[in-house]
Amino acid sequence: MSEQTENTQPVSPQPENAQPEILESESAAAESTPKVDDTQPIKPPKKPSRWRSILIGLFGLLLLVGLGAYGGYSSGIGVRQSAEDTVISKQLTEQYAFALTDIQLGNYETAMQRLKFIIANDPSFPGAQQKLTEVMVISVIPTSTLVPTPTSTPDFSGIESAYQRAQQLVNAQDWPAALEALDIVRKLDPAYKAAQVDGMYYFALRNYGIALINQQGNLEGGIYHLTLAERFGPLDNTSVQLREGARMYITGASFWELDWKQAYNYFSQVGAGWPGMWDGTMTGSQRLFISAMRYGDDLFDQQAFCAAYEQYQIASGLGTLDNRSQNHFAEAGTQCYPPTEIPPTLESTPVTDITPTP
Repeated sequence: MSEQTENTQPVSPQPENAQPEILESESAAAESTPKVDDTQPIKPPKKPSRWRSILIGLFGLLLLVGLGAYGGYSSGIGVRQSAEDTVISKQLTEQYAFALTDIQLGNYETAMQRLKFIIANDPSFPGAQQKLTEVMVISVIPTSTLVPTPTSTPDFSGIESAYQRAQQLVNAQDWPAALEALDIVRKLDPAYKAAQVDGMYYFALRNYGIALINQQGNLEGGIYHLTLAERFGPLDNTSVQLREGARMYITGASFWELDWKQAYNYFSQVGAGWPGMWDGTMTGSQRLFISAMRYGDDLFDQQAFCAAYEQYQIASGLGTLDNRSQNHFAEAGTQCYPPTEIPPTLESTPVTDITPTP
């Protein structure tokens, strides 16, 4: 009875110090209650614009193409510049060799022009500035004019006299005698004015080689002297090409009457570049014409009629064919291009009018 009586008693109010517990329970309830914002659906993040990605890709592609084009352009410019530098270097070397020769021959004005040209294109060219200074000093020094006396005979036994004699012969363009005089100078004293003597050797050998080829038809001798000149300095383009033409002429002549095809091939080149070159017997153009005919004869004998016909056409453009080639030319044309047969014409049969019988 006592326990039931206690349960039915009114609950007495809590003391004041129990209020914090009530506040804490209310706060927990408030936190457990969802907020309005927490119940809203979560918005997905915005995706980047598709057009923006496309524009970025195009910009990158254009940038790569531009860089590639610039790299190719720069590479091409570098290659072309390197080739130009090589050609200019060769030209400057040739001009320097000519300037040394002009100095030895006393052509100071020409030598100064060559040296100034070299320095303008390559200020660091070895020896050019020093030589220009020397020439400018020499050119202003007055030179005494030697008056020859007919009664006195010059003595060429000394090294200086031999050197002067060589200079006179070079100026007179007597190349064989000049080379002999230079040999005397070199035998007397190999170290005497070595650079000047080398320049005179180059000048005499180069010009003598050209004269042997162009004027005397001595192709082997011309090639030999041009090759000797090359030991003293680089040959100019004219000399190099002339020597190459002489070599082709000699090679083509070695096939003469042995292999007309090879002879024709070589003299086609000689005739195109050096038609007037000769070996004392025939010019390059004459050998081209004859080898063209004989090669056509060989093709005809091999029954290669169409090839022979074309070859005879080439030969006929170079000159008048001889009787043998002319006959073969006509026969080859007939064999290669036989006349077409004309089909027989059908005779028309007269048609008689048939009168119907009444």
